[in-house]
Amino acid sequence: MTEARSKNADMPKAYEPELVEKRLYEFWLERRYFTPSVDTSKKSFVIIMPPPNVTGELHLGHALTATLEDIMIRWHRMRGDHALWLPGTDHAGIATQVVVEQMLSREGVTRHDLGRERFVERVWEWVRKYGRVIAEQHKRLGASCDWSRERFTLDEGPSLAVRTTFVNLYKKRLIYRGERIINWCPRCSTALSDLEVEHKEQNDHLYYIRYKMADTDGFITVATTRPETYLGDTAVAVNPSDPRFSHLHETKVILPFIERVIPVITDAAVDPTFGTGAVKVTPAHDPVDFEIAQRSSLPSIKVINPDGKMNENAGPYAGMERFTCRESIIMDLRREGFLEKVEPYVHSVGHCQRCKTILEPMVSKQWFVQMKDLAAPAIEAVKNGSIKIIPERYTKVYLNWMENIRDWCISRQLWWGHRIPVWYCRDCNEITTAMKDPESCEHCDSKNIYQDPDVLDTWFSSALWPHSTLGWPKKTEDFRYFYPTTVMETGYDILFFWVARMIIMGLENTGHIPFSTVYLHGLIRDERGEKMSKVRGNVLNPLDAIAQYGTDALRFAITTGTSPGNDTRLSPSKLEAGRNFANKLWNAARFVISSVEGKPISNWRSPSGDGHIEDGWILSRLNRVTARVNHLIEEFEFGEAERELHDFLWGEFCDWYIEMAKLRLKMPEKQYPSPIPVLVHTLEKVLRLLHPFMPFITEELWQNLTRRLPEREGLPDSIMIAPYPVAEEKALDSKAEMEIEAVIDAIRAIRNARAELRIAPAQLLGATLNAGAFKPVFEKEAPAIHTLARVKPLLILGEGEETPSPQGALTLVQARAVIVLPLAGIVDLNAERKRLDEEKAECQKNIAGLEARLADHQFLSKAPAEVVERERQKSKMLQERLSKLEERLSQLPKNP
Repeated sequence: MTEARSKNADMPKAYEPELVEKRLYEFWLERRYFTPSVDTSKKSFVIIMPPPNVTGELHLGHALTATLEDIMIRWHRMRGDHALWLPGTDHAGIATQVVVEQMLSREGVTRHDLGRERFVERVWEWVRKYGRVIAEQHKRLGASCDWSRERFTLDEGPSLAVRTTFVNLYKKRLIYRGERIINWCPRCSTALSDLEVEHKEQNDHLYYIRYKMADTDGFITVATTRPETYLGDTAVAVNPSDPRFSHLHETKVILPFIERVIPVITDAAVDPTFGTGAVKVTPAHDPVDFEIAQRSSLPSIKVINPDGKMNENAGPYAGMERFTCRESIIMDLRREGFLEKVEPYVHSVGHCQRCKTILEPMVSKQWFVQMKDLAAPAIEAVKNGSIKIIPERYTKVYLNWMENIRDWCISRQLWWGHRIPVWYCRDCNEITTAMKDPESCEHCDSKNIYQDPDVLDTWFSSALWPHSTLGWPKKTEDFRYFYPTTVMETGYDILFFWVARMIIMGLENTGHIPFSTVYLHGLIRDERGEKMSKVRGNVLNPLDAIAQYGTDALRFAITTGTSPGNDTRLSPSKLEAGRNFANKLWNAARFVISSVEGKPISNWRSPSGDGHIEDGWILSRLNRVTARVNHLIEEFEFGEAERELHDFLWGEFCDWYIEMAKLRLKMPEKQYPSPIPVLVHTLEKVLRLLHPFMPFITEELWQNLTRRLPEREGLPDSIMIAPYPVAEEKALDSKAEMEIEAVIDAIRAIRNARAELRIAPAQLLGATLNAGAFKPVFEKEAPAIHTLARVKPLLILGEGEETPSPQGALTLVQARAVIVLPLAGIVDLNAERKRLDEEKAECQKNIAGLEARLADHQFLSKAPAEVVERERQKSKMLQERLSKLEERLSQLPKNP
């Protein structure tokens, strides 16, 4: 059995993640902490992991998703909820097939050489060999998933859900087969849904082609960006209200070279401002033209094959690759006088999201889901608040897309995936679809049937993920207890691809919403704000970051300061900051633990703050931060919660309370109560507060701390099942907070003055401090002020006492105190004033230069946005520095 603690009783001086993380993860797994039971007496909290592609390797997007979801799961688990985080992977139809085909090509074999059955076997072999890679990589991140419930989209359970959904929708006539214009990728040889199309602005040309009138002299000129498709034209269309062409209604024209005679028709869809106002109609290769053809009963002529080459309908251009054909046609049109002119033209062109090939709109017989009726309940679920989208601004985006939804093309011309459960009868031409593979046609009983060769869009099975993973359509114990799930956390970029379809299918199949909250995170960009890509060379491998900085540092770096739906920047300095924070926590814990060794400790679980004002202050601050962090996590503001914990641990507990406690530990306990119970209590609470964010280091430190405590009984074996802290109202002490903050402000002011004046740390300064009504507090804290501000002698005055101001003294005015620091003989005030004046002049010069640049319209319009923002930040920092310089100059004593 793996132990939570290292066998070494002594804590290492530095935190070494590589010696901790694997051991602790195995400990958690063996104790089955990630595996919740079904307990109807307890509340469940459920996240179904967005399934990464089985071909994938961990990238920063996965790391962000996993970290955010793990934060939620660990927090709810510590709150006593039965928290289920169900992991899984997606079969990733196109991506996986491409990977395996590339592997086969290196063997000199194609999938067609193998045949369908053997090819699918080879894909399964590949999946069994490599498909676990990304799951194992998630473990490196500390993901507390229930691996015993892990699912794959082609598993028996999800496959049954897919089959059931298809058959049910088909019987309801919500799935149909029909000819429609689809997005066709010649490279991947498959249809793509609209959401799988990546639109890119492209510098292109608009070609003006003359079509000769059939019955009279003259021409009509049409404009097009795709002249190769004119070979499939079956009409020319004009707007019925456009007076320029009213005399040509119901006339005919002749297509160049192929001599096809086609009509001139009218249709309100024609934009009179595009080109000449007359457009070519190619129903087989344009979605708008397809609709025009439907309204006017025009024939549809395909001229491009699925492989991107021109077919037999292209006449003399048959067999040419589509873009080669374009160039050839342009040359021929120009030579014969049919090309009137060519203009530069910028437009959006659809590309395959996966392979980046320019797509070909093509009429094809495919399977579709009729979405309008299915979308209505999904729209209502968001409108009535049953499902909440975070951030709220995406609600409008979701509703706009859903209210204008188009039918979903679900068939793909692949071999890997869920094969469409439809059989065609060669005798009666009818279709059979059933839950079990039929042996004969259900219409004529003929055995002469064959299955549709296509597979379903990968997103079809993904749309069922929240309920199919829990056992639907079977009424399993897991489905009854854990469904509906609680939160769907994913990137905003797949809101329509996946989230909307899950809501649609969840409501259709189960009658219930699939989850009550949709949390959308942003993208991780590089330090300049650019999207990470292999082409730019700015991709950061999270596994490399883990090896260099540790898992907790990576988790902290990618989530601290983030907010829902907003992109975040990641830089080496941010990763270093995460590692530095982990080291700060480790060193603080080592100090507390070393202070505990061999000493009696009483009442560390609920110490009183009455013994010393410093204790009352830190306990009050701890409870305020606890309340704030719980509230922020409830509001899904995880980045802000981490910032609160970072600032409290580093800025209050480590930098102030521990430093003050060190002084008390050296003093007689009768005079100064021991801070050890409060040190232990605060550290133990902070470790629990931080655990969802930084699970490994907090578990390691918690184990090291608690095994040294006398009141170990009643504590669980792991921090991850210890209760998450809640604020105690009775511990709040505003008076103690105000008093210690006054002392800290005074010490900080003296430290800042020393730094600005470049006074050596070893040099003691005399100080007079008029604390007014706070005099008793400052007198009690005099040892801390002496040591931490490096002042001696220290004179503390109160209300009604006059504050001396000797010649050459620096006066610092604080909110609750006035500090006088005699500088005669310590600082050359004339030299200091000269130095500050010079720095001020340089600062003003730089500000003037930046302001001139930022006022330059040419710079603002041409420079990249991140460059402009960087200059604005520089200007802001310089303004802040100038303000500090002017303040410091005003504080310097005047010349005698």
